[in-house]
Amino acid sequence: MLFNSIDFIIFFVLFFVAFLAIRDRHYKHLLILGASYFFFYYTSNYLISLLIFSTILDFYVGKKIWECASKQKKKILLGCSIAGNLGLLGFFKYSDFAITQFNQIGQSFGISEMPYLSLALPIGISFYTFQTLSYTIDIYRGHLTPSKSIKEFAVYVAFFPQLVAGPIIRASQFLPQLREKITNYQTEGMSQKFIRHSNFKTGLTMIAFGFMFKMFFADNIAPLANQLENSMGFNSSMIILSTIAYGMQIYGDFSGYSSIAIGIALLLGFKIPINFNKPYFATSPSDFWKRWHISLSTWLKDYLYIPLGGNKKSSSRTYLNLFAVMFFGGLWHGASWNFVIWGILHGSYLAIHKVITNKFPHIKDNMFFKNRWGTVLSILVTQYFIFLAWIPFRVQDGSTMLHAIEKYILFDFQFDYLPIFISKYSFEIILIVLFMSINFISYKIDLIDKISNLKMRYWTLFFAGVVLSILFFYGGNSEEFIYFQF
Repeated sequence: MLFNSIDFIIFFVLFFVAFLAIRDRHYKHLLILGASYFFFYYTSNYLISLLIFSTILDFYVGKKIWECASKQKKKILLGCSIAGNLGLLGFFKYSDFAITQFNQIGQSFGISEMPYLSLALPIGISFYTFQTLSYTIDIYRGHLTPSKSIKEFAVYVAFFPQLVAGPIIRASQFLPQLREKITNYQTEGMSQKFIRHSNFKTGLTMIAFGFMFKMFFADNIAPLANQLENSMGFNSSMIILSTIAYGMQIYGDFSGYSSIAIGIALLLGFKIPINFNKPYFATSPSDFWKRWHISLSTWLKDYLYIPLGGNKKSSSRTYLNLFAVMFFGGLWHGASWNFVIWGILHGSYLAIHKVITNKFPHIKDNMFFKNRWGTVLSILVTQYFIFLAWIPFRVQDGSTMLHAIEKYILFDFQFDYLPIFISKYSFEIILIVLFMSINFISYKIDLIDKISNLKMRYWTLFFAGVVLSILFFYGGNSEEFIYFQF
C-alpha cells in the first residue's frame, strides 16, 4: 500500500477517525497494531508471517536474556536471535544472488546449474530485522529493559508509518512513548484548536513536504534520472546531468517517505528521529553519513563498527573497519554487485578521509575551511564523489556502469547533443534547480519549523499550494518508493 495511493488515503482517514474516537490507551495500541498488520498484509499478504515470527522470537528471547544470570546462556540466546533474524533475511533476500554466484563458479568445473528459488522479497524485512535485532542486543548489553507485554513490543515492530522503509527506530526511543499518554485531539474539540495543536500542524507540514518531495520532485525528475540506466552512448555532460537527476530523485523519494512517516507518527502523538539532515551540504564523507539515512548509519556504527573495534585500535584496523561496515551497508541495500560496489566506494571515501585527517591534522583546523569559500569548496568536492557513487547504485549492467563512471570522471568536454538533451528534459532540469534551491533555503533555516509556526491563513495557503502543485504538475506516474525494494 503506497503512501501516494488512494488506497492509503482511505485507509488512513478511516484509521485516524477511529484513533480520535478512542480515548483508552490500551485500545489505541490495539487499533495501531491491527491497522499495522492490515497495512502489511495488504502489501505483502502471507509474508506477514515473517514479521510475526520476528516479533515473537525477539520478544521471548529478549525476556529470557534479561532473566538469565549466566553470561554464556545470554550469548547463546542472543545468537538465536541473530541467527533467526539474519537467517530469514538472508534466505529471502540473498538466496538467488548466492545461487547465481555458485552457478557462475560451477560452470568452470562443469557442475550443473542449481535452480533458482525465485522467492518474493518481503516488504520492509531489512528495516524491521534491524529494529528487532537492536532490541535483543540492547537488552544483552544491559542498555534496555524488556518490553512489558508482547502487544507493546508488536506495536513497536509493526508500527505502520515507518514499517516499510524506515526510519529504523530503536526500542529505547519508541517504547517509553507507548507508556505515555497518547495525544488525543478530542480534548480540544473539533475546532481551529484541533488544527493549531503543535503535533498536528507540524505533522501535516512534514507530510506535505514529504508528498511534495516524492510526487512533485522525485517522480517528475525520474524520466531524466532513468537515462542513467541507458547511458552507453552518452557523453560526459549528459551522464553528469543524469547522475545529478538520480541523486535528486533518490533523495526526494527517500526523504519524502521519511517525512511522511515522521509526520503521520506526530499526528498519532509519537516522535520518530529524523532520517535526513541536508546531506547534499555535507563537507566530508563522514559528515555525509551523519546526514544521510541517519537511522541506518547510526545502527551500523553502534552494532557493527564499534563492536569491530571502531577507531580504538590501530589506524589500519580503523580503515578496515570503515571499509567492512560500508561493504555490509551496501549489501544491506540489495543482493546485487552494484550495491556492493556502492558500499566499497563509500568505505574507500571514509577510509581515505580518515587517512588524510590523521596524517594532516592541521587541515581540519585551517581557517580557510572554516570560512565561506572553504566550506563551499568542501561541499563541492564531497558531493562530486557522493554523486559518482550513485552511478553504480543505479546502473546494474557492468559495461554501462563502467562507461558512465569513465565519462563522469574523465570529462570529455563534448557538447554535441547537449542542447537537444537539455531541450528534451528541460522540465526535469528546472525541477532540479528548484529542488536544490529549496534545499539551500532549508540549509539556512528550519523550513518545517518556520512553516509550522505560520499564522493559520498563511499556513493554509502553503498547504493548499502543495496540494495544487501535485495535482497540476504530477505526471500520473505513481511510482513505488525506491527504498521499498530494500
